[in-house]
Amino acid sequence: MRTNTATTQKSQVEVGYETSKFVMGTGMVLAALIGIWASACLISALVGGGVVTGFITAVTGV
Repeated sequence: MRTNTATTQKSQVEVGYETSKFVMGTGMVLAALIGIWASACLISALVGGGVVTGFITAVTGV
């Protein structure tokens, strides 16, 4: 004869760990986006100011 038994299992979630994990991931994504934006602005300023054109002209002599 088989008897079905129902068991309940509680799992403990560490809220502090999960919150820190989320905040750390969000911070890393934001830091990457800011870095990409800063690089794009720097390249834009160099190209717009003629620094890149002057450098290529000085190196190639053309």
